[in-house]
Amino acid sequence: MTAKILLYYAFQPVPDPELTRMWQRELCEKLGLRGRIIISKHGINGTVGGEIDACKAYLKATKARFRLDVKWSDGTVLTTKPQLVHGVDRSAPWLQVTDFPKLSVKVRDELVAFGLPDELQVGERGVIGGGKHLKPEQVNELMATRKDAVFFDGRNAWEAEIGRFKNAIVPDVTTTHDFVREIESGKYDSIKDKPIVTYCTGGIRCEILSAAMRKRGFNEVYQIDGGIVRYGEMFGNDGLWEGSLAVFDGREVMDFAPEAKVIGECIVCKSASNKLANCGERSCRERFVTCVEHTDANCATHNRLRETPTR
Repeated sequence: MTAKILLYYAFQPVPDPELTRMWQRELCEKLGLRGRIIISKHGINGTVGGEIDACKAYLKATKARFRLDVKWSDGTVLTTKPQLVHGVDRSAPWLQVTDFPKLSVKVRDELVAFGLPDELQVGERGVIGGGKHLKPEQVNELMATRKDAVFFDGRNAWEAEIGRFKNAIVPDVTTTHDFVREIESGKYDSIKDKPIVTYCTGGIRCEILSAAMRKRGFNEVYQIDGGIVRYGEMFGNDGLWEGSLAVFDGREVMDFAPEAKVIGECIVCKSASNKLANCGERSCRERFVTCVEHTDANCATHNRLRETPTR
């Protein structure tokens, strides 16, 4: 059996998000899929995994309602364990991926928490007023012909530490909620009239970010169709992307081809690494780049090293 993971989203009006949530949960449970799905009045966003035939059945059912942007990737391991209800095994007939511990299907005000639930406008064909979509090859063409064009990272800053586009602007944000403050700060006024290519993992964050930037006076904004994932699938290590990609499942990090460049540095010893670790303090949600020996690093270590002058 083959394990697969689906990364997808769709921006379309959802008249009854709660009814959609119940339908999606029932569908995933029937197919043995695990992962995370968010539904809002703006659409649907999910990362789910399971057997390849279960994933195909899921897509067929969900595409009957939504115009999905979908990326496929390989899962890790398929497994199953009995689910006993009153002594009777009620396990799904499908094996389940170990990349996700459970299934989560929730209704939220936003698909991605930018803090713009009332500003964002969507129609049947997607976000209204967002940046122009560029295919991966069009991204390379734009960067080659427009020397003033810039990449703008639409992810959390820690994600960019292990992989990013060459010479990209990486905003100082730890959550997507920080982006509005950041683009309204004046830091980036010098690029308001330049071609700006926003990018993120699968493309969903840039749908919202590009619209927010255009509304705030950034005049020529683009987004990569399918995000970093689709670009990396096409060019591997031979394009403008450098390093590894942070992903939000059990894999945590992925490369598009063997021998990808390692651009991250362990926060403790500065050795080259593409490993990510949570802060050693349980109450903290920060993530760092660490080597294998320093995965227990915490914020005190991080802040002390950040404040120590480089000799």
